[in-house]
Amino acid sequence: QVQLVESGGGLVQPGGSLRLSCAASGRIFGVNAMEWYRQAPGKQRELVATITSGGSINYADSVKGRFTISGDNAQNTVFLQMSSPKPEDTAVYYCRFTRRYIMVYDYWGQGTQVTVSS
Repeated sequence: QVQLVESGGGLVQPGGSLRLSCAASGRIFGVNAMEWYRQAPGKQRELVATITSGGSINYADSVKGRFTISGDNAQNTVFLQMSSPKPEDTAVYYCRFTRRYIMVYDYWGQGTQVTVSS
């Protein structure tokens, strides 16, 4: 059984930095996309960043220029470097690994809390 395990969350001051990690345990084949989502209290879960197996990267407008997603397909690991975080970035962050064709799967991590506050 595949599990995604996030780490690196916590309390960070506005303008600081934080790095989230997500690693897959168990056998996983051919990830098409690794993504980070977040969900703030009382709000819907939203997509933060995506990196595909082909190297395409996309960000939500709210984090462009501040967050950086990177991944290691061989190690089935994805990172989110959060620079200059703002209080509105406070949320539970989730990673997601998907494969869209042949042996389709959709795995989510359990979430890690990020709180941006002085």
